[in-house]
Amino acid sequence: MPVSDLPAASERAVNSSAFKALFQAAEALGADITALFTEMGVTLSELEDSDRRYPVSDLFRLYELVAHKVASPDIGLYIGRIDYVNRLNLQLYACSACTTFREYLNVMPSVLRIVGDIGEVKVRREGEFIRLDWQPLAPESAAQRYLSDSSLSVAAAIVNSVCVRPIPIRAAHFSYAEPADLDLLKQQFGDCLRFDQPTSCVYLDRACLDYALIKLDANWVQALAQPIRYLFEDNSNNNDFVLAVRKTLLRLLPSGDMNIDRAAEALGISRRTLQRRLAAQGTQFLQVLQELRAELAIQYLGDERLSITDIAFLLGYMDQSSFSGAFRSWHGQSPRDYRKQ
Repeated sequence: MPVSDLPAASERAVNSSAFKALFQAAEALGADITALFTEMGVTLSELEDSDRRYPVSDLFRLYELVAHKVASPDIGLYIGRIDYVNRLNLQLYACSACTTFREYLNVMPSVLRIVGDIGEVKVRREGEFIRLDWQPLAPESAAQRYLSDSSLSVAAAIVNSVCVRPIPIRAAHFSYAEPADLDLLKQQFGDCLRFDQPTSCVYLDRACLDYALIKLDANWVQALAQPIRYLFEDNSNNNDFVLAVRKTLLRLLPSGDMNIDRAAEALGISRRTLQRRLAAQGTQFLQVLQELRAELAIQYLGDERLSITDIAFLLGYMDQSSFSGAFRSWHGQSPRDYRKQ
């Protein structure tokens, strides 16, 4: 995301899923949930509103409160476990569209941006390793554990679950000071831990990029593909090239970095060739992209396993509100209202 597009500190917000995960962890670890709701000034019905946004500053406050009430500075590690399970449907969709871990990383570089304005995990190469770097939007948060722990915990869980071969964490670096108790950190990330580092990150063997993803059971693949299969069937409205472009866009959309140059690269042709061949079919790149998004949105909304924030992510939007605005322009109502029909 360009620096000019970053939200100001006072405008940073997260959706209700971030709060729900913290309340769930607090309850499981023995906290008085009623008192916690009162202290934070929120209600259960508010948390069930997927459109509701909360200031990031309130998220930090809730982390501090929960960590204090359950007497565990490891609360971020527990949140990572919850978030991983809550995003399993996204992992299944990605696994159905990719064959190798490299493709998976290109398609889904960071699930975290669907949570809100907290940061994201970026993939970098370093010698014989690849690094998954936690990059917070608020630099001042680097000195505290919560977001680093939750973000890297999600990343580590995903990494070690999507391939046939296990992908162990070779080392983990953290930007905060070394805590007194390392037991849970070692359970999550292994024994090679370093603290007070410039960046919080985990190291993986570079060879894992070519590992095969787990192939889903045929029934799962059929269930995932059924809602969108007709979008790619050969028919009189689309020739083979337009169908190829649509299939490429479907695979690339969740990355969030969708533009004509990236699509052309994925197709193995130049930008100019892509433009020329689409023009020969009486269309252009943005038209194909938006038509596909509009059609996919309808199909994804029919899958109750996907939340509206999940759908926004799968369609390449940075947040739910951007997706909702686009959906209104296509279909004249909000995604939530459409789903209620």
